[in-house]
Amino acid sequence: MERNRVPYLIVPGWHGSGPDHWQSHWERELDAARRVEMPDWDLPTRAGWVRALDRAIRDAASPPILIAHSLGCLTVAFWAATSRRAVRGALLVAPPDLDRGDCPDAVREFARAPRDRLPMLARLIASDDDPYATLAYAQQLASDWGAGLTVLSRAGHINPDSGHGRWREGRAQLDELRGSIAAPRSSVAP
Repeated sequence: MERNRVPYLIVPGWHGSGPDHWQSHWERELDAARRVEMPDWDLPTRAGWVRALDRAIRDAASPPILIAHSLGCLTVAFWAATSRRAVRGALLVAPPDLDRGDCPDAVREFARAPRDRLPMLARLIASDDDPYATLAYAQQLASDWGAGLTVLSRAGHINPDSGHGRWREGRAQLDELRGSIAAPRSSVAP
């Protein structure tokens, strides 16, 4: 593997990301990108998803950049609260508010997301009309996590249903994040 090649780990949300999802496009387009395979896409468990993410980070050739969508963002936060493995950064897109009253039972154990500052450079991208989280919730998460925030106007859940297939604007955000990363900000546990 080339020394300058940064691995990317794609962390989809509940039900995974289908072939038309921007994460799937990026997985095919980015060198050294691979999807984190979760034990069960439809009946997620927090412990199982966090373990799968931890294994993928451990197995990466060097500290990766995480590219998370929806429930994947919360998985990254739960992972960061318990691990000391190094990652270069995280692009966190459309984290859902699972503390809301209409949260589906299948993902309820991901509620009460950690609010500690993330140990890596992070950018959170949210929409002002996401059906799964208010803008105020996304703004508070970005503040708590120490993440930069980009707010998109009328972008829904930033998925194919809201018109985000290849999502070139998101790729520009990823490229900007990668350019901001000089070196890993946390150390690997012995």
